[in-house]
Amino acid sequence: MKTRIVVLSMLGGLAAGVIVGILFAPAKGSKTRRQLLKKGEEYVDEFKSKFEEFSDSVSDKYESTMNGAEELASKGMHKFDELKKEMKHAASDVKNAIASVL
Repeated sequence: MKTRIVVLSMLGGLAAGVIVGILFAPAKGSKTRRQLLKKGEEYVDEFKSKFEEFSDSVSDKYESTMNGAEELASKGMHKFDELKKEMKHAASDVKNAIASVL
């Protein structure tokens, strides 16, 4: 998480530096505006790319967690069914033992 913050901070600083550099560069206003627009589009594309990577990562982790939870729940239900059968057999055995004593 800290790495992402550092990377985003660096990108923000780089963008600010480029904009300030272009604004103070000796060029025509129209050329400067085109350069700003081009750089802005590049940064938007970079941001979209990073956001998609982050989104995919979160999605993958969510799916992995949900699959693990489903598997754990399935194992728990299977174990519960086994114990239920064992308890029925044990109850039947106790019932038969009591009936044979009486």
